[in-house]
Amino acid sequence: MIELAQLFRDMAWPIAILIAWFAGEYAYQWIKLPRISTYAVVGFVLAPTQIGLLPQTQAPMLLLANIAFGLMLFECGYRINLRWLRANPWLAASSLTESALTFVAVYIIASWFGLSLANALLLATLSMATSPATILRIINEQRSAGQVTERVLHLAALNCVLSVLAFKIVVGFVVLQTSGSLWQATYSSLIVLVMSLLLGAIAGALIPALLRLTKRTGQDCTLAFTIAVIGIVALAHSLKLSPILTALMFGLSARHHRIVLATSQRGFGALGDLLSILLFVFIASSLEWRHVTAGVGLGFAIIMARQIAKIGGITLFAHLSGISLRKGVLIGVASTPLSAFVILVLEQTRYLGISLVDQLSSLAAAALSIEIFGPILVQRALVWANEVPDRKEF
Repeated sequence: MIELAQLFRDMAWPIAILIAWFAGEYAYQWIKLPRISTYAVVGFVLAPTQIGLLPQTQAPMLLLANIAFGLMLFECGYRINLRWLRANPWLAASSLTESALTFVAVYIIASWFGLSLANALLLATLSMATSPATILRIINEQRSAGQVTERVLHLAALNCVLSVLAFKIVVGFVVLQTSGSLWQATYSSLIVLVMSLLLGAIAGALIPALLRLTKRTGQDCTLAFTIAVIGIVALAHSLKLSPILTALMFGLSARHHRIVLATSQRGFGALGDLLSILLFVFIASSLEWRHVTAGVGLGFAIIMARQIAKIGGITLFAHLSGISLRKGVLIGVASTPLSAFVILVLEQTRYLGISLVDQLSSLAAAALSIEIFGPILVQRALVWANEVPDRKEF
């Protein structure tokens, strides 16, 4: 006979996902709160260090969370138009500027709060990012389209790449300091970056070739791309590469090998919806209340500095890139989400033998706040930009 405690542990995640789904639908229907904000609240409340419904050991869920994130990053990468970036270089310039301003601002604040050089640099590099997963889910949920929608997606992808590049370099520096091994430091930064991008590029060339071989390029290819994303994310996870860069490069490469995704494939259907619930519940459940309270001062300062830097960097190039100052501000507001990217990157560093989650407790406060309020800001920015269809039901 199965023990009650064991049965409870086995059913913890399915029950948590069911609770999150129901709460998300209820909140969305009654107060139009973005579903993923509700998922975050549920995940944090049910975390092992809070109510304790979810088990303490979450290692098996990390791979599933990376797969969920990978599906969203693939779609984000697929929607990136390199021709547009070449035709409008001011868009890339705004990404570089706001990322640099964010890095400098957060580094100065972290140093002022007394963090070590390594931790201040790590905080600064992670704060540069914008989470494409949150933005993409809100865009799909609201069915928005327009300049603000497309620009915030492109900037999110560029910011992720810049953040991962900077983060890996700093991690290499930290590894060199702690281990003294130049090879380990090089592998932790440069080699991981190159191999991650190469894996995504190979998948982006191979899968379209296989689809052409089977004469399925004009049909629904959702299953093929889903299997491919799961495969390369699992491979990147196993090889200790960056699933983020791999999935983004896969989507970008697939697009430019002229494989067209049908409208029905946006979000990867029911599987994408299920995995998105798991992802945002997992992210919030990774945060501990003691970390949130311990880092609330620095966390709030990081949020404010990051927001000012992003809005400032984007609006600086607004007219040059062909949009109004108002839309530049709205893009900056929509660039708030961060936590999905940060938590998965920090969890991934455990494979390198570096536990940064405890050291960067200030990120817990920032991540929880942004996880709940970030989707609301994205939703409102898209509505204020008049890019959400006027429907009775979102």
